[in-house]
Amino acid sequence: MAADQEPVYAPDQLKPGNRKQARRAAIISAAIILMFFWGNHEGNTENVWLVVFAVGLVGAVLADVVLRRNGLKPEDQ
Repeated sequence: MAADQEPVYAPDQLKPGNRKQARRAAIISAAIILMFFWGNHEGNTENVWLVVFAVGLVGAVLADVVLRRNGLKPEDQ
């Protein structure tokens, strides 16, 4: 019965990704998002959302770095 309760994973789900490329892509995406800050739009609502998304991406990268450095997140994910 215990075999029925175990989750089923595809082999590619267990393969670790390239962490450095993911971090680099997040930082580059944040920079590209901030380039739209000087776009052709009125008001500051769009600017606020652009900054929030860019800060969120950078925050996720920083949180990942800190958690891995402190050993709170496994290195194989």
